[in-house]
Amino acid sequence: MPRSLTQEFTKGLWDEIPPFRLVLGLCPVLAVTKTLENGIGMGVATTFVLVFSNILVSSLRKVIPSKVRIACFILVIATFVIVVELLSQAFTYELYLKLGIFIPLIVVNCIVLGRSEAFAYKFGVFRSLLDGLGIGIGFTLALAALGTLREVIGSGNLTIWGALKFTDLFGPAFQPFQFMIEAPGAFVCLGLMLCGMNLLGKK
Repeated sequence: MPRSLTQEFTKGLWDEIPPFRLVLGLCPVLAVTKTLENGIGMGVATTFVLVFSNILVSSLRKVIPSKVRIACFILVIATFVIVVELLSQAFTYELYLKLGIFIPLIVVNCIVLGRSEAFAYKFGVFRSLLDGLGIGIGFTLALAALGTLREVIGSGNLTIWGALKFTDLFGPAFQPFQFMIEAPGAFVCLGLMLCGMNLLGKK
């Protein structure tokens, strides 16, 4: 039985939330989530690419030859990644510098390519839009949660878009656990969150 339109959107917020359920797109998840700001920035950029690539692939699905569909998907995705890169350079240059190479690497993000192959190529435009939006928001929430945890534990501070900065969240005696903002800490933090998601899923 096909999902309702509401289910197409909400599945990405829990049942198929990347990276905790689909376990996809781990490279940017581990690399850019040192802070909440970085996590949200990467999530929003990926959501933009997801939504618009899903819409375009779905619109062209009847004219894209099956044998070259992956190459066409990559071309569509790369087009919107360039748009995101130019927009981020123009309006959020400091964040663009922080995210670095991981914005162009959205082209090969298996979440984006996977949604084009598994969903947009098979369903209509509106369902594909809801799918991309739901998965993108879920991905953004996951990055934000991971970034918040790593930043708070690793530095004792929390910065939200440079405007709001909460310092010494645990008091002046707190010793930041800097391991959490290093690469190994990303694996540990992700593992703990995956464990928590699995436990909640069983309940």
